[in-house]
Amino acid sequence: MNLESPKIGVVGAGSWGTALANLLSEKGFAVELWAFEKLVQESIHADNENKLFLPGVKLSPTLSASGDIAGVVADKDLVLIVVPSHVMREIAIQAAGHLDARSTVVTASKGIEIKTHLTMTGILRETLPPVFSNQLAVLSGPTFAKEVVVKVPTVATAASENVSVAAYVQQIFATPFFRIYTNDDVLGVELGGAIKNVIAIASGIVDGLGLGLNTRAALITRGLTEMQRLGIKLGANPHTFSGLTGVGDLVLTCTGHLSRNHTVGKLIGEGKKITDILSEMNMVAEGVRTAKSLYNLSRKVGVEMPISHAVYSVLYENLSPKDAVFLLMTRDLKDEMDDFR
Repeated sequence: MNLESPKIGVVGAGSWGTALANLLSEKGFAVELWAFEKLVQESIHADNENKLFLPGVKLSPTLSASGDIAGVVADKDLVLIVVPSHVMREIAIQAAGHLDARSTVVTASKGIEIKTHLTMTGILRETLPPVFSNQLAVLSGPTFAKEVVVKVPTVATAASENVSVAAYVQQIFATPFFRIYTNDDVLGVELGGAIKNVIAIASGIVDGLGLGLNTRAALITRGLTEMQRLGIKLGANPHTFSGLTGVGDLVLTCTGHLSRNHTVGKLIGEGKKITDILSEMNMVAEGVRTAKSLYNLSRKVGVEMPISHAVYSVLYENLSPKDAVFLLMTRDLKDEMDDFR
């Protein structure tokens, strides 16, 4: 594993992929960024700026952008994939035949695939050659791209079942303003990153309805309980959900005005239709798709997730936000500690 002068390919030039590519480029690493959009490629080359996803932010002059995914991932020490979860499989298949066998592959995407219920590393294990199964890692945590790119102190987690890989990713990404911890609970880290987006939509709905801080605090707390329930059922470490990629990311996404998922929920709470909201967005709110995959997965494994199911019903079954709140508040009464006995 090359720590001195690693060659890095970043696949995905949305706000988060661009912010991470810029961070690595500013560390002095050779970084190539794959961008699907021609406008992004051109604006990075001409103006050192991603005018579509990070307008107004000057990027490292050594950061290069390309539309050639094969060239971006070939002969790299580390490949970082930061694409919307619903295209992860397609992009991984495109990249698979061009990856160097020595490459560490990291995903910073958050979601659960609808048809298979796989997390992002699950998709990568299915689509990449077997040699990469011991070279996979996840980068996750309470991170807004717009704050990372301007060097706001931020903390995240590098997770891998291979502790050497986690430590390598930690060293690659760490800077004085971007502190990285390691974790070997890949499943727990990925579940936290996916589920918090669904709860953030619920939190946005609460704010859009004008229900107040009491309601939001209760929602976040019970949302964390749902996250723990599913994680424990699937074999994750319960302590992971008390960390950066659980409660940390949940609080950020449920309260921060930069959260796309919270924004979607707030607009729904204010009375706008989900189809209209999504048609006006140029970035992906992962929680919308994850709500469907999470609904189906939780029902499949028999885990009670009433808030997540309410979000699904609002998004896909035309349940009104006010009725969703009423149904949640009038459920059978229970002991708060039932999940921990």
